[in-house]
Amino acid sequence: MHKNYNQNDSLLLPPSLGELIPLTHPVRIVSDILDKFDISDIESTYKSGGTSSYHPRMLLKVVVYAYLCNVYSGRKMEKLLHENIHFMWLSGMNRPDFRTINRFRSERLSGGRLEGVFTKVVELLNSEGLVSLNVQYIDGTKIESVANKYTFVWKGSVEKNKAKLVNKVREVLSAAERELAIEESSEAPEELPQDEFERRSERILSKMDSMGISKGKQRRLVEKTVADSVEKINEYDRHLETLGERNSYSKTDPDATFMRMKEDAMNNGQTKPGYNVQVSTENQFITNYGIYWRPTDTGTLIDYLESFNDRYGRQSTEIVADSGYGSEQNYKYMFDGGMIPYVKYNMFHAEMKRKYKNNPFLPDNMYYNKEQDYYVCPMGQHMDFAYYKKEKSELGYISTKQVYMAKDCSRCPLRGMCYKGKVDRRTIEVNHRNNAYRAKARELLMSEEGLMHRSKRPIEPEAVFGNIKFNHGFKRFRLKSAEKVSVEWGLVAIAHNLRKYIARKTEKSNCQRLFIANIGAYLECCRAA
Repeated sequence: MHKNYNQNDSLLLPPSLGELIPLTHPVRIVSDILDKFDISDIESTYKSGGTSSYHPRMLLKVVVYAYLCNVYSGRKMEKLLHENIHFMWLSGMNRPDFRTINRFRSERLSGGRLEGVFTKVVELLNSEGLVSLNVQYIDGTKIESVANKYTFVWKGSVEKNKAKLVNKVREVLSAAERELAIEESSEAPEELPQDEFERRSERILSKMDSMGISKGKQRRLVEKTVADSVEKINEYDRHLETLGERNSYSKTDPDATFMRMKEDAMNNGQTKPGYNVQVSTENQFITNYGIYWRPTDTGTLIDYLESFNDRYGRQSTEIVADSGYGSEQNYKYMFDGGMIPYVKYNMFHAEMKRKYKNNPFLPDNMYYNKEQDYYVCPMGQHMDFAYYKKEKSELGYISTKQVYMAKDCSRCPLRGMCYKGKVDRRTIEVNHRNNAYRAKARELLMSEEGLMHRSKRPIEPEAVFGNIKFNHGFKRFRLKSAEKVSVEWGLVAIAHNLRKYIARKTEKSNCQRLFIANIGAYLECCRAA
């Protein structure tokens, strides 16, 4: 006997798609959550008049659920809207093409509008007690841009080639001026090279015209050199304007900076265009994110913490991060802002080792007299204060170091073990303010609360990055420009949070059903007894 099998689809009452989707399916939870949010800022991007457009709430649900299902391509989303019952039910049988989906994702959700949706998701998690927003586990990762890896523009090369071109043109013009006996007039120092070349070439050509030189090798050389150089110098200036403070950028994605990625297939340290993605996590939920062009994490922390405050109108009490964020400027910002920074610095683990503690030649292990401001070397010689030394970071922060010098180390028997300089006076540089910040951070990190945060930090943001990259296959952005990349990562973060939220809800409901079933079985046994 076989069950009835009939491919005739002419049914009197066709089945509803909703009947085929379980009540606890993730697509229903995503739809219910996004129905609660106000998306008036997204709706405001639509203009009145013309033909009707697809509803932005429907498109938002489709895109978010697609990212939750590891689908990041607009064409694949369009295909699923024709084939997958979950997407068909979610869209209400609307079938926008991939152009509409991509335009909605890159244009309608940009300008901070998707960040509002992300913030509402985190506030929902906060209202249900899944995150407190009182602690941030911060870390960053580099994700490759969609730009080609051979479209690089390096600031050093641009400046070098521009200087060579300017010198070459000046030599050509100077040679022509000497031959024509033209004295170069002094001009203001603010004069741009291209303005200088045009002015000097006009004088040279006018002189040639007065002398009846309308043709010739020298005239052609002056005309061609100036015309080509001015165009090339303008191109170099456009490159430098795009670069700004950066050292590199990609021609096809000017917001992307060339960085060394963790996923290095050739294992040769090749740089690729990408973005530095910063995230904050709590209970492995993403509570904040930011996109930066700086390859290092140190210069991103202050702006990133301010973005958290702008998003929620409050700041976390505790900040937990690795040694990539432990700079004097960052410590000052966090301590002055009332935050508790469980943030390592670059020498934290080295200071814990016996080799470091037992080395008497290190400035940290020398005796320091604070009242008279001098250090004592292992041989008992005073190293007196000599002068102040100021250093300016790439962010413009000025740190002050104090330089201490010994009187004479020429006859010291420990000189070879103490230092390797050729001068017979050892010099040490000490940043007392930074040392004070590090001492406070060390005390926090070694406390019971600090040990707890240090044990949780590797399984917080790093686990989130590993899950997104390797379990869900998001290793490269598909949109260009920092604004659109922020939208794309925002969708990834929303999908990650909803995925974990659904898993928590499903686990909780399964436990409740199991508890009810066990209670029912226990009552039946009691009745039988």
